Amino acid sequence: MSTTEWALATSKAPEGSDRPAELVGQVVKADFQPVLESDDVKAALKRVPKLLDGLQDTMDVDSAGEEDYATLLAAAVALQHAFVQANWTGPDLKFTPADVVAWITGTDSSDKDAANTKLNSAALPYLTLLGEPAYHLAAHPALFLLSVRILKYLADKKATLVTLPWWRLRSHLVHLALLDEAVPLDDEIVGDVGALIPSAPDADTAAMLSLELGLLHYKLGQDKPANNAFLTAARASGLEFELTGAMGKRTKFQTQDHSQLLLLAESRKRDGEDGKVVPSKGAPEALKLNDDTLLEQTEYTSTTGGSGALSHLDPGNQPALHPLDQALLLSLCLNQANSSPSHGLTIQQMMPFVQRVVTHPTNWSVHTTALILRARLESHRSRTVERSALQLAALIDQMPTSDSEPTERLQYFHQLPLPSKWEMEKELAKRYLSLGVIRSALDIFTRLEMWEDAVACLQHMEREAEAERIVRDLLEGRKLESDVVQAMGRASLSDARREKLGWAREAKLWCLLGDLALNSDDAPKNPTKARETAIEYYNKAWEVSRHSSSRAQRSLGTLYTSAQDFEAAVPAFRHALAINPLYAHAWFTLGVCLMRLGRWAEARDAFKRQVGVAEDDSEGWNNLAAVYLRMNEEGVPEGEKPPPVSFENKQLAYHALRSGLRSSYNNWRMWANYMVVAIDVGELNEAARAQARVVEEMFDKDPVVAVDPDVLDKLVDSVTRDEWNGGEPAQPPTTSNEGWGLYPVVDRLFEKTILPRISDNPRVWRAHARLLRWKEDWAGAIDDYIRAYRAEVADDERVERDVKRWREAVNSIEDLVATLEQLGPRVPKVEGKKGGDWRFQARGIVRTFMGRTRNAFENEPEWDRLKDLLDELKRAD
Repeated sequence: MSTTEWALATSKAPEGSDRPAELVGQVVKADFQPVLESDDVKAALKRVPKLLDGLQDTMDVDSAGEEDYATLLAAAVALQHAFVQANWTGPDLKFTPADVVAWITGTDSSDKDAANTKLNSAALPYLTLLGEPAYHLAAHPALFLLSVRILKYLADKKATLVTLPWWRLRSHLVHLALLDEAVPLDDEIVGDVGALIPSAPDADTAAMLSLELGLLHYKLGQDKPANNAFLTAARASGLEFELTGAMGKRTKFQTQDHSQLLLLAESRKRDGEDGKVVPSKGAPEALKLNDDTLLEQTEYTSTTGGSGALSHLDPGNQPALHPLDQALLLSLCLNQANSSPSHGLTIQQMMPFVQRVVTHPTNWSVHTTALILRARLESHRSRTVERSALQLAALIDQMPTSDSEPTERLQYFHQLPLPSKWEMEKELAKRYLSLGVIRSALDIFTRLEMWEDAVACLQHMEREAEAERIVRDLLEGRKLESDVVQAMGRASLSDARREKLGWAREAKLWCLLGDLALNSDDAPKNPTKARETAIEYYNKAWEVSRHSSSRAQRSLGTLYTSAQDFEAAVPAFRHALAINPLYAHAWFTLGVCLMRLGRWAEARDAFKRQVGVAEDDSEGWNNLAAVYLRMNEEGVPEGEKPPPVSFENKQLAYHALRSGLRSSYNNWRMWANYMVVAIDVGELNEAARAQARVVEEMFDKDPVVAVDPDVLDKLVDSVTRDEWNGGEPAQPPTTSNEGWGLYPVVDRLFEKTILPRISDNPRVWRAHARLLRWKEDWAGAIDDYIRAYRAEVADDERVERDVKRWREAVNSIEDLVATLEQLGPRVPKVEGKKGGDWRFQARGIVRTFMGRTRNAFENEPEWDRLKDLLDELKRAD
């Protein structure tokens, strides 16, 4: 069976002529009706307990035997793909859920339309996942529910099916598309899918497995694992690609060639193929740009580009890629969009990936996805935004057509981020909204019954009262959603209607009322009343949802946090995250609330979960580090001094800050925190690097905070523990965190980063002077000490009027003269250069200072000390 299973999973015609192979062959050909109508499938489905629970009144159930597992898997995939065909790829199905139930039970309904509506309405509540309701206008949700139940039954029975975890992953990805918010898949299933990769029968299958795992990570917002999975898939597939440049033209009036960003890519030759990829005959049309300036696509004038294995490719005439490799490129582009900010450079980097796929339509679904991604990228430019909207509309219109076979449309569906029909329409509506065509957007959202987006449109149009009226009409039965209208008619009573509405969707509407209360016209005038009303609605949503609405509790938590009621916010966030733990922002806010309450251990756990969900959130890492450094305060009575921070917690804080800096390279505050903690844990090399980053970011904004003199002193102290030995270490350094190993970093920090920028900080000059003394550069050290004096005393006008500051200056002069007396004799005298005489410099410093301050402080006791110092310098000559 395993060979037939792999064929089913990879949409290939199976080998063999047994009954499982025959069923798989029909599923692969998208011929679902004969599969579901067959006697052996009906017999197998009758043995699945609770298959029609909530959908059909009764069904006799027999015990299932092992011989049914392969048949059940084929049936589950047929039902899943039929649902996908109805909602993603088209064309419309020739059978309905009522037909399937009739085939299973052996009974038929006289009113098939009513039976279908009843089945689909009954199925929707069972597709609610972790409190997230399924989209209620999806076509034939009962088909998908049957597929989900069969796969779960096979898993519960521990069926001997190699690819079962893979189909459960695919089922979850389809399920996610029905929900407003992503929910995680069981880690055990993810692990089982990963374990399949080494045993995959060929390279393409291994690539598919990695690619689909990457799509799961992407949908869950886990960018780094997603990108790693996509790259693993590309390596498995043998796809060679390189983002490079080639000379060419992008506009019609361009007279000179310029370097154009280009993606070179080439597929490996598959066994039994000549390297040529057959183009798709029914792929959707890529609309022309028809712009008076921009060319349809870049015209490359050079015939070579790239390097290495791809240097032989002609940029303007690259060969078509295998459809799987095209899907891989689109996923790589997708992840780049997810992890990079939305700006021109990123769009320029992504467009070559998409253009490389659009140029060669080899598969309907792959080409459709590429056109959708191109439309998204082009929505940011005024010259291409029109084609962007028209292309989306054209793709929506062509889905129900039969211009290509369902087999082709479904073949690579699971390897693509292809949106559903309603998601594409929603995207088109949002495109209209961004262009200011709010009325058209509102019409689409209303037709799709996406009330949250419809309300947002009404708020843009300053029609908040109408938005609230729509939500209340929905809740009270005066406005009926499409599935309810079809089932019950417009004259239905609200109580009966509310049952059909489903508790998950009703809860969502109560949450929407709470949002509207906070954004109403009266809210700024009476914020307390608006907040209390919103809390009432959110609590109502929580009760209606049977304590399963994560959104209701997240909204409550946010509201309590804004009112600084942290004690109330904590349980709200805990309830929300117990239902759906993928909300990084909720974990973050929970952590902040716990910090405010001084519950450091709980705050640590919250931030650890937050950065686990959003690994690139630098603020989360920064807060986690701060919590580690305050763990010692846990349980200490107010007013008592807490014990010192443990070295272990300092190390954990150090690693947290280091992780956060990967995604926040320009955050000088994080670098400053990292620098201090690095000093505490003995990572002095990293402390020096951090000090350099702080200076680079802050020297022209606030030079005072740009340098931490305490850090510089510790760095110099660590270097100078070793002996200079004439410029050679006594033995090779064993660490870069002290002595000779640290010296090059500290020396570069001063010479390349600090001293060229910071000239008015006396402690910087003294720290550098100590480093030069260690190097036996006596003249350089003297110059630095004098620069420190000038920055501290000579350039300070306060010494002429503030007696306290004047006395401090006297002490500084005495220290400087003592230093000159100690170092001066070691400096070789230069003939004819009087300035090299340290006594001459010292006398000049004392004489100048006395001249500046004589009138103000000549009668002070310290004045005699200055006179004695000057006389002593004169006598020494």
